[in-house]
Amino acid sequence: MSKEINNREYRQKVLKEIIRDLHNGKTVDEVKGRFEETFDGVSAEEITQAEQALIMEGLPITEVQRLCDVHTAVFKGSIEEIHAPAGDFDAPGHPVYVLKRENRAIEQVVEKIKRNLGELPDRETADALEKNLAYLSEIDRHYLKKENLFFPYMEKYGITAPPKVMWGVDDEIRADLKEVRELLRDNDPMRIKGRIEDLLERVVDMIFKEENIMLPMLTENLTVDEWKTIADGSSEFGYCLISNVPEWKPSANKGTLEVAPSEEKAEAGYITLPTGVLKVEELTHMLNTLPFDITFVDKDDSVKYFSQNAERIFPRTKSVIGRKVTNCHPPASVHIVEKIVNDFKSGAKDHEDFWINMGDRYILIRYFAVRNENGEYIGTLEVTQNIKPIQEIKGEKRLLSE
Repeated sequence: MSKEINNREYRQKVLKEIIRDLHNGKTVDEVKGRFEETFDGVSAEEITQAEQALIMEGLPITEVQRLCDVHTAVFKGSIEEIHAPAGDFDAPGHPVYVLKRENRAIEQVVEKIKRNLGELPDRETADALEKNLAYLSEIDRHYLKKENLFFPYMEKYGITAPPKVMWGVDDEIRADLKEVRELLRDNDPMRIKGRIEDLLERVVDMIFKEENIMLPMLTENLTVDEWKTIADGSSEFGYCLISNVPEWKPSANKGTLEVAPSEEKAEAGYITLPTGVLKVEELTHMLNTLPFDITFVDKDDSVKYFSQNAERIFPRTKSVIGRKVTNCHPPASVHIVEKIVNDFKSGAKDHEDFWINMGDRYILIRYFAVRNENGEYIGTLEVTQNIKPIQEIKGEKRLLSE
């Protein structure tokens, strides 16, 4: 039996059966006994591979997502401690260090909210509860960094199921947090106490998944260059409940960073277009000066380019280059993205528009099919602009501004 237990295929078979049992309605207690009987410990990689295999066999991602917390309850005490190889992971400013520091700050807010709940229905406590839930909403920055900086590299290394599942759960937490805050304004806090407690439990479970499942897979695969790309892109999204994040500079003995072409060499290059010739510097800054953001996705659905407007509406970082466009969107909206792209490819449509409110901005999001001179589809162009200032234009302006 011990030979079988150590057999990787056998371990995967048992893990898949346990996960299937959970999805078929068995309780945590019913399956945990078999798990403990079979395994001394299980790695994050093994759980991930089992979930990915089940998804490939037809188990919907939404089902994996729905019982993600149940999986955690079964495996939580048994995931092997995976020690990251010696490196800069604990160095101030390193993405791993920053993620963990944000998680400790999130945990502190969670504990404050728990204390608030224990002191209800005191009115001052209710006010403090509302304030602390507002602080917790900063978690959106944390999740955005994870989804736009960490997930692309997981996908690059073939780790595709966990990002989809975690993103779906992130969105559920965001939605629950928003709803709880809205309910709190109009209801007795005691009436939604249970909802808030459930929300906090999911937040804490996600911290566990990030640090014990996601990070071990990343630290095992990513290069110094890739960690540096993540670190450089983090400020695009801001930081969750922390400040004074130093710049991370890789140790000289931890590998050699790829040297980017110098600006002088880049400026020496020219790009010949049908209606003119531009230096790389000229073209780059011209596109970045446009009063709207643009992103280009090629005919194979990979992100190839984005402009870097100073006030970009939806943050983008260089880690998104080469990423499949469907992986750049929350699971709940992937079907919309796929429909737009498929309509463009088939010729059913040439453009699609959306408009949404974002705080005090009114955002117009436009998608255009890009076709060559023969009418063949070569990609999709996304154009995003805050049109509120345009909507406010009245009358005429014929004179120079002072």
